[in-house]
Amino acid sequence: MGELVTEKHVRYILAAEKRKDDFESVVMEHLRMNGVYWGLTTLDLLGKLDTVDVNEFVSWVMSCQHESGGFSGNIGHDPHILYTLSAVQVLALFNKLDIIDVDKVTKYIVSLQNEDGSFSGDIWGEVDTRFSYIAISCLSILHCLDKINVEKAVKYILSCKNMDGGFGCTPGGESHAGQIFCCVGALAITGSLDLVDKDLLGWWLCERQVKSGGLNGRPEKLPDVCYSWWVLSSLIMIDRVHWINKEKLIKFILNCQVVLAELLSCDFESDTENGGISDRPDDAVDIFHTYFGVAGLSLLEYPGVKPIDPAYALPVDVVDRIFFK
Repeated sequence: MGELVTEKHVRYILAAEKRKDDFESVVMEHLRMNGVYWGLTTLDLLGKLDTVDVNEFVSWVMSCQHESGGFSGNIGHDPHILYTLSAVQVLALFNKLDIIDVDKVTKYIVSLQNEDGSFSGDIWGEVDTRFSYIAISCLSILHCLDKINVEKAVKYILSCKNMDGGFGCTPGGESHAGQIFCCVGALAITGSLDLVDKDLLGWWLCERQVKSGGLNGRPEKLPDVCYSWWVLSSLIMIDRVHWINKEKLIKFILNCQVVLAELLSCDFESDTENGGISDRPDDAVDIFHTYFGVAGLSLLEYPGVKPIDPAYALPVDVVDRIFFK
């Protein structure tokens, strides 16, 4: 089994932030706020957050806030609850939550709760359990969870539970590991995990591990590094993480640092020279999978990676600072 090439991942993230005109940056322009959260959280988990300019990032984040109180994915884009949570998480990483107009952000999120307890992502009305989690997580971080109807929010999430123990994006939607994290995370934050059938859900989640050791998001799909977070965090929250083979999963994640070129001892440069983690071995790396790979290793207590909170998706020391300072 290889080792985590920490310094190369740090260089990859710092270099990605400086690239503004390449194809990957252009097509991700609208969700840069998410990318900044992924990259900075990875740096923090690796103990390297001090390598970035705090004031530059904080200034940019605040420039993405709209009069409504919500944040957009980039300057000049529309606000959305997705980017609002990422903005709050980034400010939490830098211990800058005190610069937020909490009432303004809270009113924006509260305005997105629907009569049935669900949440819309923005003014256009799309409903998804992702948005329920985001609203609950964000308001909890801001100590304003009591501003929404938590009882209705929990009831709606439970209406999205399926016979297999999993959760979908809306009532009747297919169970999916990403949605399960959102629902379990929201229930954990609201103190409602007793409403989950942990054995049934744990069985569905542990069946996501395939022969390579990686995890998939639903039956008959290929493994993907990102599910090292979505599945593992849920298993930890329901106390069933011992139902999977951790060593095989660690090996799978670490192998996603290596491209085929290196395995074949070819002469051209490999991703272990440039850093980054891909969805599967031999695929192209990106910030999204680099974050989820490192976050997965954190949940697996890999040496040299700081612990991450499975419900809030922030380093444990940051969560402790928010709630216990």
